[in-house]
Amino acid sequence: MQTYWFGFNAPVKKMRIMEPHRNGQQRGSIRIGLMVDIIRKEDQRSNKKTRGIVQEILTSSFSHPHGIKVRLKGGLVGRVTEIIGDDGPGDTGKHP
Repeated sequence: MQTYWFGFNAPVKKMRIMEPHRNGQQRGSIRIGLMVDIIRKEDQRSNKKTRGIVQEILTSSFSHPHGIKVRLKGGLVGRVTEIIGDDGPGDTGKHP
């Protein structure tokens, strides 16, 4: 999070600019086509991460403390631990 100071001829006002969540706990920060790291259910004890591209978002709630559950291209399912970046144009994750 960055802090900016604005104050021209007025009292100084402190404003915080929020950076997007990159940890996978907020559904709004995950889209179809993003490259992410997930932890599959069977890999939770070893904390082994799997990298892939989001095919479908499975969690319907706004957030989840252990990460949003997704299906990657190839069919693997797990909770997002980190958002790596875009794989291309993708889409918004909304289905008709």
